[in-house]
Amino acid sequence: MRLYKTRTLAAAACKKSQLLVNGQRCRAARQVRIGDEIRMRQGLLERVLEVRGLLTRRVSAKEVTAYLADLTPPEEVARVADIERAARESTPLREAGTGRPTKRERREIEGLSESPPEPTFEDFVRAFVKR
Repeated sequence: MRLYKTRTLAAAACKKSQLLVNGQRCRAARQVRIGDEIRMRQGLLERVLEVRGLLTRRVSAKEVTAYLADLTPPEEVARVADIERAARESTPLREAGTGRPTKRERREIEGLSESPPEPTFEDFVRAFVKR
């Protein structure tokens, strides 16, 4: 089945255990059967697919959907969409055409995130010295 754009990406997903067939790790050359459940991780989303038919030759990605049934719960898709939307909204935006930020602007942008100050060497030593 064609689930990835290239065979290299598919093989890498198998190595990282991002692709499971019937709940088990698989190799890139694994033969699938009708009725097999395929779980594939795409970023934060874990898609669940069921094989409905077998292909005799390599076809385009649009034609593969006729041979697969997407069993991914809609709640999971909505959850991932909410996370991605929140990530897009939380990043500061610059107006189009303003170019690269200056050093002063970068410092102001970094100041917006307000991360805690970096501990000094004295703080580090105090953490290990018993009083």
